[in-house]
Amino acid sequence: MTVVYTDGSCLGNPGPGGWAWAVDGGPSGSGGEAHTTNQRMEVTAVVKALESLSGPVHVISDSTYVVNCFNHRWWEGWKRRGWRNSQGKPVANRELWEELLELALDPSRRVTFDWVKGHSGDRMNDVVDMLATEAAARQGR
Repeated sequence: MTVVYTDGSCLGNPGPGGWAWAVDGGPSGSGGEAHTTNQRMEVTAVVKALESLSGPVHVISDSTYVVNCFNHRWWEGWKRRGWRNSQGKPVANRELWEELLELALDPSRRVTFDWVKGHSGDRMNDVVDMLATEAAARQGR
């Protein structure tokens, strides 16, 4: 199983944003958008990682938004309620979530998620944080 770390960054929220993913000792990717939100970049990082990696993947993210969606199966409630959250409001970033769900719930491969505390000294979390922040800074130029 491939272990991938993902992160999103935003300089202002909304503002210039960046996303990144990296496999320890392996491939990585990063990019950004000129005007976005931190949550969009967190989800985009996982989408880009899953698009780039094949086979079973274990995603490690400091985003409770991403990790809880899968580990607490929030997506089931969203779909059941017609893409409304528990407060009855439209799910933010629906199009990105639909893309991520298609990749993460693909029956031909296993995708699992774990949370890591951000800025806690986890080396690979620090790596993707740096890559995402650099990508966001490039958007602001």
